[in-house]
Amino acid sequence: MSRPRIAADIALAVIGFCFVAPLLWLLLAAVDPHAGYQTAVPSAPSMDNFGAVFTPELLFQPLTNSFLLSAGTAAVNLVAAVLAAYPLSRYQSRFNKPFMYSVLFGTSLPVTAIMVPVYGLFVQLQLLDSMMATIFFMATTTLPMAIWMMKNFMDSVPLELEEAAWMDGASSMAALRTIVLPLMRQGLGVVFIFVFIQAWGNFFVPFILLLSTAKQPAAVSIFSFFGQHGAIAYGQLAAFSILYSVPVLLLYVLVSRSVGSSFALSGSVKG
Repeated sequence: MSRPRIAADIALAVIGFCFVAPLLWLLLAAVDPHAGYQTAVPSAPSMDNFGAVFTPELLFQPLTNSFLLSAGTAAVNLVAAVLAAYPLSRYQSRFNKPFMYSVLFGTSLPVTAIMVPVYGLFVQLQLLDSMMATIFFMATTTLPMAIWMMKNFMDSVPLELEEAAWMDGASSMAALRTIVLPLMRQGLGVVFIFVFIQAWGNFFVPFILLLSTAKQPAAVSIFSFFGQHGAIAYGQLAAFSILYSVPVLLLYVLVSRSVGSSFALSGSVKG
């Protein structure tokens, strides 16, 4: 084996260990009643940490709030991204490229840079602690990337299929609903997963805009495991983190199986 190959394998092993080590601590601490910040094999593994967090106040209500926020944000994004990407994909204009570059610039704008004026706007409009208003704002933070991705997926759908529908008397919206969207369901699934995961792990926006404990998602309620004077319930924190990750993993598996993996549509216009 050559030296460059050995060096590459060592580098990959080191990078892999950097990713595996935190996960290893998470799994070990979740079953350790006396878990600390150090990675250690528990002397008497127990499921007490899971039992402690498996309550409506600590787990079910925050996860429900997270699901409502994430699913609502993803649904709003899909509708808005489809309607915005369709004219960009199907109609050529000299404003298309500048608009797409503006959208690309919007993806690099940090949310923290606009939260002060957004908070002031929410206060003036009396929208603080509103789940629906928070959903719409979170949708705007991921909409630029959703539009960019949706346009690329929509470009893969042959225009000839829509033209055939137009000749049969279908309107543009009818062709979009009956021709384009069914053929790009894989792309819809990808965008939905992307937006859902972004919203699921969003801490800063719900922390600022949602004041009631009963409305806070799991990304915010995780602070309940950080006690005063530096006391941290490491075992319960690890157990909660594992349960917090399960819904996203299940969604990814279910959607990836349903949408498939093929985007080859060119053969549908032959013959």
